Amino acid sequence: MKRVITYGTYDLLHYGHINLLQRARALGDYLIVALSTDEFNWNSKQKKCYFSYEKRKKMLEALRCVDLVIPENNWEQKTEDVQLYKVDTFVMGDDWKGKFDFLKDQCEVVYLPRTPEISTTQIKADLKS
Repeated sequence: MKRVITYGTYDLLHYGHINLLQRARALGDYLIVALSTDEFNWNSKQKKCYFSYEKRKKMLEALRCVDLVIPENNWEQKTEDVQLYKVDTFVMGDDWKGKFDFLKDQCEVVYLPRTPEISTTQIKADLKS
């Protein structure tokens, strides 16, 4: 079984997220999504989520392409997660290109193009105007 992992906040879940998750899942047989906790988002990213971790987790778990959702508590856990979950492929959006190449000695690292016309940042900006 080929295992794939990706990371994200997935707040205001939209078709760009789903597109990325479906493409990540297509790279293997089992997709693990490491979902940023509310504490990690606030303390490390200075992001306040609209939906709580538990609600975001439930939404992700409802997607057919997602097999397991785990908490992302800090930036450093990626190496440990790759080992713990026996990951074959690490996937991120291409806006992170090169940032996780240090994992290449443990697994394949893939940066997928994002869906250009949609982002949570854009949705939040549109809602304010």
